[in-house]
Amino acid sequence: MVHAQFDPTARQALAVKAVESKVRKDLSWQQIADAAGLSVAFVTAAVLGQHPLPENSAKAVAELLGLDDDAAMQLQTIPTRGSIPGTVPTDPTIYRFYEMLQVYGTTLKALVHEQFGDGIISAINFKLDVKKVADPEGGERAVITLDGKYLPTKPF
Repeated sequence: MVHAQFDPTARQALAVKAVESKVRKDLSWQQIADAAGLSVAFVTAAVLGQHPLPENSAKAVAELLGLDDDAAMQLQTIPTRGSIPGTVPTDPTIYRFYEMLQVYGTTLKALVHEQFGDGIISAINFKLDVKKVADPEGGERAVITLDGKYLPTKPF
């Protein structure tokens, strides 16, 4: 049976426990995703409390992290989503994404609407990828791909 949570507290506590285990076992997010059989972005978000995992994936992740059956069951529940409180984020990495949306959010909206019309880009039917690439000018660059299905607004 599918279950949904209305209070994020339990999933947040599980996320803390899971990350502590990840660190203690010196695992990467990719290793956890490989055990789950799903993408690294989706599994990371799920372990951090933003998605439910399918039963087999939840059991595999719980086993890898040394979590109990209750944790495996909880990893399958539909969470109350949202990982950033209502205030401006203070973590520098998260803040930079917030800053990017502050600077480019209206540009992205204008370009999406010009190319697709009135609608949204789904965060449910969605793929995320993060890659580290060499910068021709020296150093490294982060290439982040946000790939969401376009959902047009439908009059009713």
